[in-house]
Amino acid sequence: MTPAAGLGLKPQHYAEALAATDQGLWFEVHPENYMSAGGPRLSALAEIRQNHPLSLHGVGLSLAADADPDPEHLSALRKLVDRFEPFVVSEHLAWSSHRGIHQPDLLPFPRTHVALARIAGSISRMQDALGRRVLIENPSLYLPLTGHDLDETDFLATLVSRTGCGLLVDVNNVFVSASNLGYGAEAYLDALPAEAIGEIHLAGHGPDEGGSGLLIDTHGAPVAEAVWTLFERLIDRIGPRPTLIERDDDVPAFAVLMAERARAQVLLEAGASTHV
Repeated sequence: MTPAAGLGLKPQHYAEALAATDQGLWFEVHPENYMSAGGPRLSALAEIRQNHPLSLHGVGLSLAADADPDPEHLSALRKLVDRFEPFVVSEHLAWSSHRGIHQPDLLPFPRTHVALARIAGSISRMQDALGRRVLIENPSLYLPLTGHDLDETDFLATLVSRTGCGLLVDVNNVFVSASNLGYGAEAYLDALPAEAIGEIHLAGHGPDEGGSGLLIDTHGAPVAEAVWTLFERLIDRIGPRPTLIERDDDVPAFAVLMAERARAQVLLEAGASTHV
């Protein structure tokens, strides 16, 4: 069966998501929004899970921080995993907390051998706590950092080999980072280990309103044509993978997102025909 396309689930779309009958449709949520003992959001998610598979996409574990993942956070995440049995659990290659101070962003770090060992340890702790393999997402980058020992694709591939984790490839992140830092998005995607890729994200971006010339990973616009082109090229190489239409700002009507989801599904099915 061809891997299907899904949508990021938003509260304003709960009723439509529950009623949707499209074959293969799945939904992804940030688990941090559902780490509670009860309430209407958790109840709605339980209803939707009866009809559709779920993916949990974490934003709060700060795997690239210089500290172990928060055990309380991992415990709460394990409870959600046990209850909803998601087909994918993922997190970001970034940090957002330091010594108890939390930043409202996913921040970069120098890709040193020391950082590699530390992050591999954090991923292993996460996988041990959840009792399953997780996927790690490539970041969006805006300015060059100094002090790197490894290219990002080598860093990701080494994390895969050391921990057994998989990759969540955000094609929009690749396009944004490549534009901002001046490298080839195609070469980046070609360098990723195909067998490790367990999910793909597609999202929108926009120009920096300050006039810097940077592209910003806004998740507040339709998927750009250049990102669709990269996605099709990636699928041609690796075959179809579960693919998410990700929209977190200026969220349109459910039908608009479903139209983007349908476009992704067509490309996944076309890719499947060439990887029989």
